[in-house]
Amino acid sequence: MKKSISLVFASVLTLAIAGCGNNSNNAGGNSAGNKAAEAAAPADTTAKVTKIIVGTGTGFPQVCFIDENGKLTGFDVELLKEIDNKLPEYEFDFQTMDFSNLLLSLETKKIDLVAHVMEKNPERELKYSFNKEAYAHWRNRIVVAKDNNSIQTLDDLKGKKVLVGATSAQAQILENYNKENADAINIVYQSGTANDAPTQISTGRVDATLAADFVIPIIDPQSQLKATGPELSSADILYVFRKDDADSQKLSDAIDGAIKELKADGTLGKLSTEWLGADVTADSAQ
Repeated sequence: MKKSISLVFASVLTLAIAGCGNNSNNAGGNSAGNKAAEAAAPADTTAKVTKIIVGTGTGFPQVCFIDENGKLTGFDVELLKEIDNKLPEYEFDFQTMDFSNLLLSLETKKIDLVAHVMEKNPERELKYSFNKEAYAHWRNRIVVAKDNNSIQTLDDLKGKKVLVGATSAQAQILENYNKENADAINIVYQSGTANDAPTQISTGRVDATLAADFVIPIIDPQSQLKATGPELSSADILYVFRKDDADSQKLSDAIDGAIKELKADGTLGKLSTEWLGADVTADSAQ
């Protein structure tokens, strides 16, 4: 029995020594072997990806709308998809809602940015942050029925009904005018999904609306309306973020870099022409 135990002990000791010998041979090691093993191992694909909730609408033809196949698409949507492709550290997830709820949803952190061809103006800058690289630029003008030659300026709208979207930049123009002119213009606020300005104006239910220069052929394919008078405002189109928020600023800076690349390679201008009928990306109010 003692002999058997001795033989077993000897065998274990031999194996242990052999094992140590192998380790020492590789020690200083077996750096080449370790490197080869590391090279053979799959790359780490667990880099953190931050999900970004993008707030947009469904009722703005060619900008953000539901197509005949039930798909959310349009200039703003397809541009953000291109931006997302250039930012592997982020994943964009679209959440649709009425236009009038977008900014409130941003404030309450239900969404992380607003994408709805938003104009930068002093009133919005008080509460929100904007990225720096504009992805479009346009001018707002008064829009009336094609046979209306009596309206040219905001003063001509005194006592008239003017249709605009609630919380829109166009509404802000009229509200600012009314503050200085005893509410002279009767502002009619429209749901963001109505899209019935041509009908309301051509039937006389309202007298006018305000719109960006590229919008008229989109909302009025039957050519019932026309732009009139000088431009009322000119603005850069940007994305809107929460103010004084470090994560929002980091995202904003990343989006700026992607937009610059998309401008340089022609993608931005191509998307604008495809969806809006013209390249409205070149000019800048800055």
